[in-house]
Amino acid sequence: MVDLTKIRDGVINGKADEVKKLVQEALSEPVKEVLFQGLIAGMNVVGTKFKNNEFYVPEVLIAARAMKTGMAILEPIIKGGAIQPLGKVAIGTVKGDLHDIGKNLVAMMLQGAGFEVHDLGIDVPPEKFIEAAKTQGCTLIGLSALLTTTMPQMKTVVDEIAKAGLKGQVKVIIGGAPVTQSYADEIGADGYAPDAASAVDVAKKLLGIPVEKPAAPAKEAAPAKAPAAKKPTAKKAAAPKAKKAKK
Repeated sequence: MVDLTKIRDGVINGKADEVKKLVQEALSEPVKEVLFQGLIAGMNVVGTKFKNNEFYVPEVLIAARAMKTGMAILEPIIKGGAIQPLGKVAIGTVKGDLHDIGKNLVAMMLQGAGFEVHDLGIDVPPEKFIEAAKTQGCTLIGLSALLTTTMPQMKTVVDEIAKAGLKGQVKVIIGGAPVTQSYADEIGADGYAPDAASAVDVAKKLLGIPVEKPAAPAKEAAPAKAPAAKKPTAKKAAAPKAKKAKK
């Protein structure tokens, strides 16, 4: 029996070879437990650390690589219907924009959280997002843009979704360096994520999936007070004897 916390810790520490070996050994266990208590549990910790600025992009990428080595072993079983994903997401950088680092990071975090992710790549025209929603059953579309000149393409995608009769059935989340919550509201997007870690929480909320709150750190018991030392009792000085008067 494989200790699933070792898989979790392997993901957190980015030990890809170790994760691959442990997942291979754990195939006799229920796949759902290996996935959620091992791989996804590890990425959840990575996401929390990323939010708290304890991990940065390099650590997240290394952890995601370790998670993917384990996922590669489980994917044939998962695709066989053993486990249902939390949801299906189509993600891409909008038309005219060739940047993909932020988009790739979000895709990895979503996959690590248990979503089925269809990465459409860069310079994606609106019709490809619509096609993914119709043919792949994606109910969430993630749009990324790094240039202010390509941000209007986000509105185009939102409008095309409405024209296709998918508004309400398909949710749209947007993000990228120049993107803001006010812009998301302006174009009618359903959600906005300022970074990859928060994208997972926003995606869950949009699809009605409960968002797990990080466990509060256990309070340390107050140290027991040492008994107060007794003060030494001062001895009363003997009263001087009165001298007899001389006769």
